[in-house]
Amino acid sequence: MAISTKYGRTYHYPFSPGTTSDDRIQHNYWDLLNDIPELVHTEKLDGENNCLSRLGVFARSHAAPAVSPWTESLRRFWQLIKNDLGPLEIFLENLYAIHSIEYRNIDHHFYVFAVRQNDQWLSWEETKFYAAMLDLPTVPELKLNRNLSDKKEFEQEVLHLASGRGTFEPFDTHTQKPTTIEGIVSRNRSGYPVDQFSNNVFKYVRKGHVKTDEHWTRSWKRAGLKQEGGNYVDYH
Repeated sequence: MAISTKYGRTYHYPFSPGTTSDDRIQHNYWDLLNDIPELVHTEKLDGENNCLSRLGVFARSHAAPAVSPWTESLRRFWQLIKNDLGPLEIFLENLYAIHSIEYRNIDHHFYVFAVRQNDQWLSWEETKFYAAMLDLPTVPELKLNRNLSDKKEFEQEVLHLASGRGTFEPFDTHTQKPTTIEGIVSRNRSGYPVDQFSNNVFKYVRKGHVKTDEHWTRSWKRAGLKQEGGNYVDYH
């Protein structure tokens, strides 16, 4: 049994081409969006979903504390902050190990995208506040939407955002050529209950974004930083 509750599964937009057989699609997303006063789009990064809580550092399953070599520096950072977390759970993208995308313009390995407190997901502003308190960056914010009125226009906007290069100069690890971002995560800018996660967070993922297989951990590589020696990372 897991000793911590994992991050919920994010439902795809129906027009997201990067779905797989076990992904879920939010077909009534437009009705749900019209109940959300402010929607913020953030860049979906190609890393490992990690969580920092007073119980430890966890990977996606939360079955047991993480022990992988690419979480080693994150676990050292956790030792410095664990007594300050209280009921907060900090969810972040761990870019320490290169997956399908190599980012050539990052100055940190860990980017916060959500904070949970008991049975509530905190607002985006609170998420940025706690990330800053811990001296951690947040995932790039791309756009804020208010008062949505045209479904087709909204879909075209998401497609446009997802077709860009993003913030961190992504390169395809197989071709070594520049690529677009992996996708977009859209979330209610306000806080919401944990059991309402699927009604408040949505994603668009481009087709063919996964280039790794089950053997990638045997030959993984550390992601380089724009200026080596960023906060809370090692030098090897």
